[in-house]
Amino acid sequence: MNTSRLFSVRVFVLVLFMLAFSSSRPLRAQTPAGPPFPVRGLEIAAPEPADLDRFLQFIRKDLKALGVNTLVLRVDYGYKYKSYPELADENALTKQEAKKIAKACQEAGIRLIPSINMLGHQSWHEKVNPLLEHFPQFDETPGIQMPEKYVWPNPDRLYCKSYCPLHPDVHKVVFALMDELLDAFEADAFHAGMDEVFYIASPDCPRCAGRDPAALFAGEVRRIHDHLAGGGKEMWIWGDRLLDGKTTGLGMWEASMNNTYRAVDMIPKDVVICDWHYEKPVPTPPYFAMKGFRVISCPYRKAEVAVAQAKNMITYRQQSPEVMQKRFLGVMQTVWTSAGDFMDAWYGTGEPGESTKDQVACMRALFSEIAGDRP
Repeated sequence: MNTSRLFSVRVFVLVLFMLAFSSSRPLRAQTPAGPPFPVRGLEIAAPEPADLDRFLQFIRKDLKALGVNTLVLRVDYGYKYKSYPELADENALTKQEAKKIAKACQEAGIRLIPSINMLGHQSWHEKVNPLLEHFPQFDETPGIQMPEKYVWPNPDRLYCKSYCPLHPDVHKVVFALMDELLDAFEADAFHAGMDEVFYIASPDCPRCAGRDPAALFAGEVRRIHDHLAGGGKEMWIWGDRLLDGKTTGLGMWEASMNNTYRAVDMIPKDVVICDWHYEKPVPTPPYFAMKGFRVISCPYRKAEVAVAQAKNMITYRQQSPEVMQKRFLGVMQTVWTSAGDFMDAWYGTGEPGESTKDQVACMRALFSEIAGDRP
């Protein structure tokens, strides 16, 4: 067994012991005095302009009342970029509308963090996203064509396209987009996504073929990190590509089966890790914390999982040495539907689907659970 995998096994044994030790005790009674979770967050898509006023109310009234203090806004191409206007979606926000969201967050005491999914997620189902549509030369796998009707699994193992991290011109474009969002939303941090990267080190890419996937992934994290750090900005990413899918049994979705997981030892320690697990409250935050990272647990649509993740986060903070306690930042609800649909379910309007209703129920349960951890 190699050193990295042996470390992973030891971490899981330690975590299971911690949870067993504290499972019979009432967690809220043990919550130490002092500040609450540093991060009590929500990650959601940016609203379309038609939903903006309702979204501003949602921030000022509902999120503030819940105690949300961090809003990661998944913008992607939903902003009217000046640097590359061809990349903006049809119903994109203007700079003036972005400023309204920034003001609402400031008034509600909420830290606003814009997001574009970097590296992976450059297509969805039958369509490439604007970056590869307008810059097809950035495609890591140009020989794999988008299907007329998407199905999974498929012979190409196509989930989402990736851009080539070694293309000499790609960062000029993506850094310009990042800088615009940071300015428009008046943000001090940026969420770069980087989850579910299945296409990396493609044998058909003239630049990446034969290279180490972990080194490629880490190199892209460092490039984005260094660009952000140069402007005094913090970098957030999802954590799944940094987990060993084989050793943990988490598989290819919540962890990596294409050897990117070794990048965990190659990236700057001040990157914030958003550790998502949606089916079970997998105890991986201590792994990231023991590697030196600050970490956030992220649920989705199962209320019982969200509640368990919040309780586990309290346990981690209580049972760890002081230096480790500071790395367990808190929890963040993730929403994988449009802002408009989510608000329909939140307010009981429109006709939201069952998945959206589940996400609302999950968020309500999560913030009800951590309410006792607020001042």
